[in-house]
Amino acid sequence: MLKESYLKTSLSLLDRVYLENKLKIEALAPLIADSVAAGGVIHTFGSGHSEIIGREMVGRAGGLVCVSAILDTTGGFIENLPGYGRALAARYDRNHGLKSGEFIIVISNSGKNCSPIEIAEYAKEKGLTVIALTSMTMTRQVKTTHASGQKLYAVADYTLDNCGTMGDAIVELPGREQSGGPTSTLAGALLINLLQMEVLEILIANGSPTPLLRSQNTEGAMEANIELARSYKGRLSKSL
Repeated sequence: MLKESYLKTSLSLLDRVYLENKLKIEALAPLIADSVAAGGVIHTFGSGHSEIIGREMVGRAGGLVCVSAILDTTGGFIENLPGYGRALAARYDRNHGLKSGEFIIVISNSGKNCSPIEIAEYAKEKGLTVIALTSMTMTRQVKTTHASGQKLYAVADYTLDNCGTMGDAIVELPGREQSGGPTSTLAGALLINLLQMEVLEILIANGSPTPLLRSQNTEGAMEANIELARSYKGRLSKSL
């Protein structure tokens, strides 16, 4: 019955994620659409497991081409080493450019670790708008490791809430003081795709191009994708 419990609770949670974030997404989308229409790039960063959500937007069939990820090659191993996130952002900035007026989505379920907070700070200093994707329930209950005492949502300009529980697991195991079934990846992927859909709707309404990638498994897609990427030469973390 655990899988049924996970399914039922997850579906209910995803409905809540949509309702809780709907107005924020609708407020953000026109701003991001203006940046995209002007040739801007959307940047992402997630440390550790949160990197999966950031990668979901990058080089993705059906997604915007103008998305680039700051990648932590340590897999989050040193995410609490002071200065590491800032150095990571600075290296990415040199290679791909963090430009004023663009947007960055920083993903951290707990919102407490140094690297995501430092990257958010660096991006704000460069004039980017910072969107945090976090669990507000969890972040309110944990202690930050950042020297400032701040958490990610306090640094960000906007916050999307994945509505997750403390510890990220939603199914209590019978007879054990343990829970299984994480939801942060499900909810995070939903949120970034809801945001992309709203951005696309605004682009269409404004008569702007919709620079979407096509599945490379369809005829002519690789050529079309490469042509799309020409406008972003040197700016994307994933080459096409």
